[in-house]
Amino acid sequence: MAERELSVGCRGGELPALLSLPARDPRAAVVLLHPADDRSGRQFLFEHLAQILPGHGVAVLRYDRRDMPEGRDVPYRLQVEDLACARAALEREIGPVATGLWGFSQGAWIALLAAAADPGLAFLVLVGCSAVSPARQMRYGTARQLRNAGFGPADQAGLGQLRAAWEDHQRGNLPRARAQQVVDRFAARPWFPLSWVPPELPDAVIWDDMDFDPAHAIRQLRCPVLAIYGDDEWIPVADSIRIWRSTIPDATRLTIRTLDDTSHHPTLHGRQDITAISPDYTTTLTSWLNQTLPAATDSQTGPSDHPEH
Repeated sequence: MAERELSVGCRGGELPALLSLPARDPRAAVVLLHPADDRSGRQFLFEHLAQILPGHGVAVLRYDRRDMPEGRDVPYRLQVEDLACARAALEREIGPVATGLWGFSQGAWIALLAAAADPGLAFLVLVGCSAVSPARQMRYGTARQLRNAGFGPADQAGLGQLRAAWEDHQRGNLPRARAQQVVDRFAARPWFPLSWVPPELPDAVIWDDMDFDPAHAIRQLRCPVLAIYGDDEWIPVADSIRIWRSTIPDATRLTIRTLDDTSHHPTLHGRQDITAISPDYTTTLTSWLNQTLPAATDSQTGPSDHPEH
């Protein structure tokens, strides 16, 4: 495997990137997309893919997501724009090959948006992909955090009021002063840190994509999809799977796999490091790619790919 350092030129700057290559010409390539809480191109899930996929003839491109002002997420459309720049840089390096996207958590939404607009993408691999909106997903996730911490129905009701005020403020339906009154009412509650609501509300909108509808993007997909779920503490898995299956009834285009002993990350025992990655996740991913991608040609295989020969 070879690794090249690249720079992805995008609106407003350059994004450092790494391209991991097979020993022979790649039969395909994949671009990796970030969760909300880690913008690094060297995060452990990316490192894992860069280690294993070149051995299957797949080039792996990962890059640093751009920075935004503190407290604000990178708008999804801007992330899709940066992804297009990354794909252009990839093609300049290796030429046109079948290219897909791998996305985890928020990155899965970016992959959906990009794939919905581009029927030429070869495949999608989505890990922990909510098929409901970010607002609804966060209501589910924070409620589960409270339940896991032992808080009861009254606290759950308070959380519902708090998050409703936060959402209405961000949609422009509730003035900041009135929304802040609701926040102040609950800010001293012991469960407040689990609500993911800022104690001091911003004047401006910082949650641009809270009502993004993944189902709308799913309906427009044309490429094969592998969706992987664990016992997710942040994603409504049952609802998401139901939406996937009702929206893409063609089983030849949609593969859904659930992994035992994992949660939001495809790792064992709740750990977040490369040594804890579920072997079932690795096997599921590589087997599906090998079934989905075109077979390697003679120029893409050789003694280095098959040491047993």
